[in-house]
Amino acid sequence: MTNAQHVTPDDIEQAAAAIEPHVRHTPVIEVPGSAIGVDATLVFKLEFLQVTGAFKARGACHYVATQPIADAGVVAASGGNHGAAVAYAAREFGHQAHIFVPTTANPSKIDRLVGLDAHIHSIGETYGDAKDAAADYLVQHHATSIEAFDDPIVMAGAGTCAREFDLDSRTSQGRPLDAMLLAVGGGGLAGGAAAWCGDRMQIVGCETVGTASFAAAVEAGHPVDVPISGVAADHLGARRIGDVPWRALNEANVQSVVVTDHDVSAAQARLWRLLRVIVEPGVAAPFAALMTGRWVPEPGSRIGVMLCGANVVAPVS
Repeated sequence: MTNAQHVTPDDIEQAAAAIEPHVRHTPVIEVPGSAIGVDATLVFKLEFLQVTGAFKARGACHYVATQPIADAGVVAASGGNHGAAVAYAAREFGHQAHIFVPTTANPSKIDRLVGLDAHIHSIGETYGDAKDAAADYLVQHHATSIEAFDDPIVMAGAGTCAREFDLDSRTSQGRPLDAMLLAVGGGGLAGGAAAWCGDRMQIVGCETVGTASFAAAVEAGHPVDVPISGVAADHLGARRIGDVPWRALNEANVQSVVVTDHDVSAAQARLWRLLRVIVEPGVAAPFAALMTGRWVPEPGSRIGVMLCGANVVAPVS
């Protein structure tokens, strides 16, 4: 990469080539915005069809494909999408994966890690406990840690999702998207989109009230810690936006929109009725921003909505 902390479109192009054999090219589908009372065409990226059920596989595969990996394998602290992505990437490239999870992790997510041949270390009651245990393991073993979002290699991999969305939306109508809405947790996906799109289109980062690390950074002018709570805490619950993503988000003037837990629950239900898809609560935040009018598109525009993960236990009613 050209700069250790700065991701460029060329970096994302190279990442796309590196991971192409190992990830899915996920589809897009267009829906008239009139279905929810919006004067725009909605273009959905069905990234929840990605291997492991979320975009995270892109960043993890890019890291394992291009970086030196220690003989003891890779380490991650996560019982969720990042842990599954690291386990998948390790298996794809023939490495061991040690995933540290709290004892309170959802059993279905543990089962998924087992299915990906990960060595599971269940320690403590919180993610912080698992993260501390992972750090201790790294001190004692020569292994490679893979960050969930605050890493330029991981973010370049995540940026391939926006690249794919951008290019595919043009081939369907010959006209680029006017804006792209996506969920923000630690910022890897949104930062990758900002790095790819630059000022060519408006990027809108959407969060819930209980997971608004990006909104807090926008208000403060720099990343800050925030309390985490609510229905999206499990997958958007980064206490602080990553420094690497923040740089890209800030430079691209990415807009921040915050919705409520009720908004995302309603958006999940509407997505089921509209598309027959079930996504995680936080993943529905971009659609919730449109449904509630917290973000209003220009009349007649083409709006990309990223549906980046669907690792849920049961369908919404």
